[in-house]
Amino acid sequence: MTNHKTIPIHRFSAEEIAARDNEMGLDANSEQVHWYSEDELDALEEHDPLLATRIAQRQARIDKLRPYIVNGQTPPLTETALIAVLEEARQILLRDGGDLELVAIQGTVVRVRLKGACVGCPNSMLDLKNVVEKIVRRTFPQVTEVQNTY
Repeated sequence: MTNHKTIPIHRFSAEEIAARDNEMGLDANSEQVHWYSEDELDALEEHDPLLATRIAQRQARIDKLRPYIVNGQTPPLTETALIAVLEEARQILLRDGGDLELVAIQGTVVRVRLKGACVGCPNSMLDLKNVVEKIVRRTFPQVTEVQNTY
């Protein structure tokens, strides 16, 4: 018989998380956000590895959401460019048996058709907003919405 040691889990309150975010310089209400360099993160990791990890993860998420800028300008929203960007979202959906295709670009609204396991899935609208729309808007910030067309 093996002895399993129970590791206590500390659940942080919203106030504790906000205080930790403020300590990291990532206060959502702050206009000035400190961006930590790799050297700063390495130095911080020596005395507070948890904080350094949280900062690195938060910065990675923020960095992924930054729009892709070509020569200081937003890339034009063309069908060819959009299909290339949608391929990244498509690869994520394919992991769970879903799929998508581009239907139309109507001004600043992109219409797609969710297919495969996404049809009828209760999480499909969350995937549309949290995966597909974020990936599209990261490259094309001029897109205001991604809609599913049946």
